[in-house]
Amino acid sequence: MRKTFLLLSILISIYSYSQERLEIKLQKNENWWAGIIDHGHLMPLHADFRFDLIEADTYNQLQPLLISSNGRYLFSDEPFKFQVFEDRIEVESIEKLKIESAGTSLKEAYMDVTTRHFSFEGHYPDSELFLKPQYNTWIELTYNQNQKDVLTYAQNMLDNGLPSGVIMIDDTWQHDYGVWEFDANKFPNPKAMVDSLHAEGFKVMLWICPFVSPDSREYRLLANEGGLLLNTEGTAPQLVDWWNGISAVIDLSHPNGSKWFQDRLDYLQSEYGIDGFKFDAGDIRFYTDGKSYGNISPHQQCELFNKLGENYKLNEFRVAWKAGGEPLAQRLADKAHNWTDLQKLIPQICLQGIMGYPFACPDMIGGGEYGSFLNLESIDQELIVRSAQCHVFMPMMQFSVNPFRILDEQHAKAVKEAVALRQEFAPIIMQLAESAARTGEPIVRLMEYEFPHQGFDDVTNQFMLGDTYLIAPVLEQGIKKQIIKLPKGKWKDPNGKIWSGNRSIDYPVDLETIPYFTKIIK
Repeated sequence: MRKTFLLLSILISIYSYSQERLEIKLQKNENWWAGIIDHGHLMPLHADFRFDLIEADTYNQLQPLLISSNGRYLFSDEPFKFQVFEDRIEVESIEKLKIESAGTSLKEAYMDVTTRHFSFEGHYPDSELFLKPQYNTWIELTYNQNQKDVLTYAQNMLDNGLPSGVIMIDDTWQHDYGVWEFDANKFPNPKAMVDSLHAEGFKVMLWICPFVSPDSREYRLLANEGGLLLNTEGTAPQLVDWWNGISAVIDLSHPNGSKWFQDRLDYLQSEYGIDGFKFDAGDIRFYTDGKSYGNISPHQQCELFNKLGENYKLNEFRVAWKAGGEPLAQRLADKAHNWTDLQKLIPQICLQGIMGYPFACPDMIGGGEYGSFLNLESIDQELIVRSAQCHVFMPMMQFSVNPFRILDEQHAKAVKEAVALRQEFAPIIMQLAESAARTGEPIVRLMEYEFPHQGFDDVTNQFMLGDTYLIAPVLEQGIKKQIIKLPKGKWKDPNGKIWSGNRSIDYPVDLETIPYFTKIIK
């Protein structure tokens, strides 16, 4: 059933800040995490960390939640500011907040939050996102998305032994921003293209955003009939400066704006057979200077953007606000082609899990900055392999750069082996996704979540897949041994060797090695 977007009875608000202050005294050996996903590598929180959820200067999902390894948490209906000190956390908010206690562990705190504040109702995004690789055309085609090269890209993946999956056609397939029609000069027969991709087993997504170019017919229509965010005086559409120019912004609190946007997406599905959409932008910062029809906050605009995506089972978002439990694929913000950013994947995607966003994608293999892949001599082939290996046990696996264009035979073979291992584990990951949709339990989990108070609170280079598999991908360049911290019990590696836990081990690795261990249950 199609969902309505207005929700104005619950979203209309006039907001001001800094009226209440809460001081959280830190307990002994207590650690805290906050709902700022692209800061996950800076957690657990340390003294001098501060963030303003009101300004929301971030490029990824947010959740108004602070959660502790000692079973405590703070959840707010409104955004707040906070700062961490050596002995306390100070929180400023417009509402009176209090600390909840739900036990003595991170898991107990999270499960209480899930029950009380998130909306897990058994729904999840399209299973293809979990069961098969994703292929995004951005790195290979950048601002020259076109029918011929899209088909060539997909065929090249198949020719090199990778399975079909979800293919995402990125920005510039369209005439212009807000002019959501295929550019006929670059896509002479888009229906035939989609039919061909479907015949090869692909599902097709299109990149979209809530912007409208000011020199378009669509802009003039919406400016006249309503549906665009207005300037603070309410006299004309507000124009925002974003990464691809200056545009007006769809006001999803306006009935005409929300209907017009959804009608365009539905048209693309009915006319061309498009399966779903990659929802880019929607960032809170793009709504801060405008006036909306429903007099709602920038955060609530982001919330409505997420609600729009729920109408399409095949979806992807980079930003979210208070969307815990919703059946939305949430990807991490763009990562650079370097080892530092590779090491951010685990703490950030595990943070998504304890913030109600389990259906997570770790962004593009090797990084999402197309400039890094223009000069083949500057490409770190080992980094591409290790990035692919890190994706293997995560909820989703997304390619963009064509590995067979940039890798030699040895490194390409290692990537193929990683994909093959992923396909073996895909049914397990799918089962965990189905379970997450019912219970809220993360698919990939912080070590502290599964093994509380055993010294894993600051371990950010390994994670658990469910409660059975410990994953410790190689995240450093050129190493021959990986230091892995095993919890208590017995653990079996892929070669069948049994390792005793409650200790750190030196595990030998080569280019093809993906260290993972299965918990032996007596």
